[in-house]
Amino acid sequence: MRPYELWIGLRYTRAKRRNHFISFISMVSMLGIALGVLALIVVLSVMNGFQEELRTRILGVASHMEITGSAGRLADWERLAERVSRHEAVRGSSPYVNGQGLLAYGQDTKGSLIRGILPEREGQVADFARQMQDGRLEDLRPGEFGIVLGADLARSLGLFKGDKVTLIVPQGVVTPAGMMPRMKQFTVVGLFRVGMYEYDVGLALLHIEDAAKLYRLGDAVSGLRIKLADMDRAPWVTRELAASLEEGYYISDWTMSHTNFFRAIQIEKRMMFIILLLIVAVAAFNIVSTLVMAVTDKQPDIAILRTLGASPPSIMKIFMVQGSLIGVIGTGLGVVSGVLLAMNVETVVPMIERAVGLDLFPADVYYISELPSKVVWSDVFWIGGISLLLAFLATLYPSWRASRVQPAEALRYE
Repeated sequence: MRPYELWIGLRYTRAKRRNHFISFISMVSMLGIALGVLALIVVLSVMNGFQEELRTRILGVASHMEITGSAGRLADWERLAERVSRHEAVRGSSPYVNGQGLLAYGQDTKGSLIRGILPEREGQVADFARQMQDGRLEDLRPGEFGIVLGADLARSLGLFKGDKVTLIVPQGVVTPAGMMPRMKQFTVVGLFRVGMYEYDVGLALLHIEDAAKLYRLGDAVSGLRIKLADMDRAPWVTRELAASLEEGYYISDWTMSHTNFFRAIQIEKRMMFIILLLIVAVAAFNIVSTLVMAVTDKQPDIAILRTLGASPPSIMKIFMVQGSLIGVIGTGLGVVSGVLLAMNVETVVPMIERAVGLDLFPADVYYISELPSKVVWSDVFWIGGISLLLAFLATLYPSWRASRVQPAEALRYE
């Protein structure tokens, strides 16, 4: 592209006294592209942050992998943990006992997932120690029948550290009066909050020996929880461990237990990308109308340029410069403002909530109590690139029409 084509194209983007309306349409197109790009970057960043935060919190309480035995019992877990630890991808393991129970305090009762843990090993696979609001995980000692509750679960029952709570388990005992549920009184020794409502309101922790006695497992446990160096390699590690261990073990990883949930988030992210991309497309199509009006307004100028020796491709390039500049400025504004907003969304959303007096993201609906955001630069690159491509494609037809203007026809009535 020669300098005069670029210079004339840039000159045509500036408003003149007789074409303020064209410049107004150009400004609207520019702002439309910027708004579309901003919305795309912010929404995808929030969805990336939501997915990352949710995955981190789920796997901080659950585990990357689990190995269980037949009938939900696993004996000699120490030997199995030693064998598993030899794998290069394994970073830690801890036994657990899983069960259901009903917590009763006064007139209130709440169903809960009961998990027996080994406090000294639990830090290898979960982050409970860092999430304790009151007490310590080490306060769970065998034989003392202590219990650690989720903060929301304790609040719903009106429990505090030091209170006594009755745990009722479904495994019953036969009495002359019939089948009676088994009950045991526990002392609340701590409260945790992981920031995920599902666990904060429905999980209770016991010492693994107390849980094994309560659920009549003897010296066995429910299974072995495993943490990996790279959670994304979980399916491959699962297959490798399954091939190395003898029969009688069932191995699962987080992609099996939560695959539909994270797949739904990924599909939703793609659909939001397509829907919001239509905003950019509509703004880009406004460039067509802008350039069509510009070509009609500049027909005498085009005719003069043609008589001075400008070729049809040169005329086409002039108007492509004008339209592309709208796309470049709009995309640039959208990218800069979108990235800045996405990086500060944790500050902006609380300000909006305080202004309107509403809780826009309640934890019991959205699983987490705050809105996370994660800017993925590859997404920003693709959004900016597609926006520029749409803006460039929108210039082709009007520019081609400008190159077809005949000087004699254009100057006939001038």
